[in-house]
Formats: sequence, C-alpha cells, structure tokens
Amino acid sequence: MNKIVFALPLSLALAACGSADEPPTDLENAESDGAAAALARNIEAGEFLDLDLGAKIVGPQGPEVTSALSNAEGNFADLRSFVACPADMTECDPAAAPEGTIYTYVHVVYPGEDNEAGTGSGEGNDSSDVERATAFRMTRPATGFTGAAGYSKDEAMAAIGAKADVVITCDDGALVWTVSAGDGGDQWEQAEPLTFWWQSTVAPAGPAAAYAIDANYAQATGSGPYPADAPGAPNACNAPAVAGAEG
Repeated sequence: MNKIVFALPLSLALAACGSADEPPTDLENAESDGAAAALARNIEAGEFLDLDLGAKIVGPQGPEVTSALSNAEGNFADLRSFVACPADMTECDPAAAPEGTIYTYVHVVYPGEDNEAGTGSGEGNDSSDVERATAFRMTRPATGFTGAAGYSKDEAMAAIGAKADVVITCDDGALVWTVSAGDGGDQWEQAEPLTFWWQSTVAPAGPAAAYAIDANYAQATGSGPYPADAPGAPNACNAPAVAGAEG
C-alpha cells in the first residue's frame, strides 16, 4: 500500500482534538508495527469550522447528495455530501470556474441513520444499531487531492469526548479518516454525525461508489460526489514522502 505523509501549510497543520495534557489515544499508544506506521504517516487535519467556503455545486439532486452506506446485512450509515467552491465564488459552476479552482468535498456521516425519513437511508435503515464506527474512507484514489483534508473537531468532541482523535492517512491513493476513541466508554456510534472534508483540483462528475464506513466490525459502501476522470491530475497521496516527517 502507498501510505505517506506530506508537509502541509501551517494554516492547515492543526492539532488533533486531544491536547498534550490528556492521556494518549489508542493510536498514540501504538501496540503494533502497523499502528505505529499509520501514526507516523498521518496527515495533520484541518478544522472544518475554519474553512471559508463559497457556493455549492448544484447537481440533479440539488446542492447536496444523500445516500446510504450499506452491505448485504443492511444500511450502516447515512451520507450527506456537497462540493463547494472557494469563498469568493457566489456561484459554483465547474464549466465556468476559472482555471486553478479548488473544490472542497464535504461528507457528513451519520452512523446508523440521521433519523430523518426523507434523507439517506431514513426509515429504511435495517442494520443493527451501530455501537462502534472506526473509520470513514474513500474506496477510490483521491483524484486531484491537494494535500488539504480534515474533519469537524467540535463534532468529534461532542460524539466521543476529550479523548477523540482522527488520524488521516493515504491508502493506495485513497484517503482514510480513522476515528480513535480508545477502548470502552464513548465511541463514534449511532446517530452521531461527523463531518469530513478534503480538497481537489478536479470538480465532480457526479455521485460515484467511492466511499465506505467501517462500523460494527464490518465495512459498508455507498456513493457520494467524486472527481471526474482527469488523467495526469495530481494526487498528494502519491507525492514523494518527506524525509524524516512525523505526524
């Protein structure tokens, strides 16, 4: 697998939810070579609330796309997604956007369901209650990925508490947000939304089967906005690793 770490601008190099005075999370107490390697390669996460976003792309489903993340056993999460242009753009039309436009992909993941019949899996949810969700991930390479990604730290704190941590890594060109809550106690679980984001130089072509949640020791997949085909587009996951860099 191609898992690496990059140097990001200082404005994006924000600390994870936990502070230096708090006990380390289970990822910081890496008990295996694999866990230690994942920690060493993590991408420092930007805070969702610090983003200054402009207009959203309006597609056939409107400005937001809803879907369910599911497997043969049922629906394990609702997914609500949108793609936004930079703050100075009051209309987000990729066909008219200037060259160099950066698109922010935003995904709000509700383990279990969001308890609204009109969105996502809604009343159709037939999975077991989600007691522990541990990751949100892309199942395809992050085309055009700029190296900027993050999540809502306020939401993580609300769902999990002060021990909350989210480690972002690359897996064969795709992004993985691993949610660490330690053992026991509060977990990322049923009906606790978490917002994840990443930025790309490539606009979406439409929803694609490109996202998944790891929950209740299973994986469930579904669709969300995904970049159009762009041969030769950069993907920061594939950039050379920074020698001696640490998360």
